[in-house]
Amino acid sequence: MNIHALLVNRFNEALQEMGVENAPVPVSRSARVEFGEYQFNGAMALAKQLKQKPRDIAEKIVSIVKLDDIASKLEVAGPGFINVHLKDTWLANQCELALTDPRLGIAKSSPQNIVVDYSSPNLAKEMHVGHLRTTIIGDAVVKVLEFLGHNVIRQNHMGDWGTQFGMLLAHLSDKLQEEVAETALSDLEDFYREAKVRFDEEEGFADRAREYVVRLQGGDAQCLALWEKFIDVSIAHSEEVYDKLNVSLTRKDIMGESAYNEDLASVIADLKAQGIAVEDQGAQVVFLPELADKEGNPAVYIVQKSGGGYLYATTDLAAMRYRSGKLNADRTLILTDARQALHFKQTEIVGRKAGFMKEEQTYEHCPFGMMLGSDGKPFKTRTGGTVKLVELLDEAVERAGKLIAERDNELSEDELKEVARKVGIGAVKYADLSKNRTTDYMFNWDSMLSFEGNTAPYLQYAYTRVKSLFRRANVDIAALPVDITIAEKQEHALAVLLMQFEEVIGMVSRDATPHLLCTYLYDVASAFMTFYEACPMLKEGIEPNVRDSRLALCALVSKTLSQGLGLLGIETLEKM
Repeated sequence: MNIHALLVNRFNEALQEMGVENAPVPVSRSARVEFGEYQFNGAMALAKQLKQKPRDIAEKIVSIVKLDDIASKLEVAGPGFINVHLKDTWLANQCELALTDPRLGIAKSSPQNIVVDYSSPNLAKEMHVGHLRTTIIGDAVVKVLEFLGHNVIRQNHMGDWGTQFGMLLAHLSDKLQEEVAETALSDLEDFYREAKVRFDEEEGFADRAREYVVRLQGGDAQCLALWEKFIDVSIAHSEEVYDKLNVSLTRKDIMGESAYNEDLASVIADLKAQGIAVEDQGAQVVFLPELADKEGNPAVYIVQKSGGGYLYATTDLAAMRYRSGKLNADRTLILTDARQALHFKQTEIVGRKAGFMKEEQTYEHCPFGMMLGSDGKPFKTRTGGTVKLVELLDEAVERAGKLIAERDNELSEDELKEVARKVGIGAVKYADLSKNRTTDYMFNWDSMLSFEGNTAPYLQYAYTRVKSLFRRANVDIAALPVDITIAEKQEHALAVLLMQFEEVIGMVSRDATPHLLCTYLYDVASAFMTFYEACPMLKEGIEPNVRDSRLALCALVSKTLSQGLGLLGIETLEKM
């Protein structure tokens, strides 16, 4: 049940009954519990139109709006705010419905075709921490969209083409002749460095590399065979990371830069034919007055180099055309770091001018900030190198294992390993996902692995605490009577939060903001802890119906935490 949508609908009906058409219906959550759970703030905006005092308008709305089934009280406050206090019996009924529904009462949306472009590692190197945010934010967004019933098309726009591959293929060709290719490719970073040193310092090697580029782009069979070998090994490295991260990307989701190679010439031809791209100093350029500087000079968007070479811009325009025409995408979401925001803004302007996508189709760049070290600079190794993602994840599991081993637990060795894996990986993911994606954040082992505060271990622990309650009560959740009564303020507060799940999921799907889901789950877990302390269930003398009602609320908490963490790609545990 989407309480916000329900209230908007009821207030809108009231306004229409008053003869007010197409007016905004601003309903928001109340900032303080004494003001109820929701607030309608539209009366002041109607004062001029209706030529009445805002408070009088609010009183009139209260007398008309049909909320007797939902609200225990409506009150006009201040200059015309309408505070909505939700009814305990209605909340209890909604919780019962959610508990018996596999989807927890969350309705599916009208399905859309949604392309989500994320992860996108460069296949010349192993994945490093710079790929973490796009990969896990993108995957959380994908999972939410699919949960809502959309047809989601994952697009892993891997860097698998371009001039650097000439350098790599020339080096790989030499390694094959030495019959050490497999060993050479076991560490892509070392392989890349070796090739780069040869390119910079070895006489004649750079010319050979450029020759390989020409042959590769021309479809030379030997070069393509080498390229495919290199790509295969590179993808295997990425798959190892995706598996550790519990990310849903597979090989079939890869749509590398090479996939658009045959369309690049056509993209340029179309832009020239429409007069959108013009020659400037030998290059093909689009001038964008929409993004002019302070002096009025239009922004410059180069789509083809003077030597005839193509750029990221060309490939991204081809990708746009493919996603719009072939995939029929209603929405395209692209997750990259914020430094590429201008590029994608320019790409959208050019693509729309050229008709590469339909007017109603959206093109949404979803930027994110950087992961910073404790020094406030981009996260690096102690020696200043890039941090391999697989090594970071292995360290997270190792650290989690040590922390859990130090706590009181009855885990076997195998159970400890499994708990360490889920807690370690979950901690890394949640530390990132819980931050607003548009901001930078500081990587800190101690805070992300803490069992206190807004962390994955805290949420995972809250989930196991609910599970332990049922074990101690010797009650099977599936056999629990679904009959909830809300009498205490802590029960009320928890029920309200549990019924706001759909609202949060909707916001995440609309704005690609998983941190809102993290905040929500933390609030649920915190409200559960408060409820647990104030509303005993297993204490002697508790009436059976009160115990079962409170256990039913606990069951809904566990299902909500499990579903929410699952959408974030974080695993839960039965015990810790």
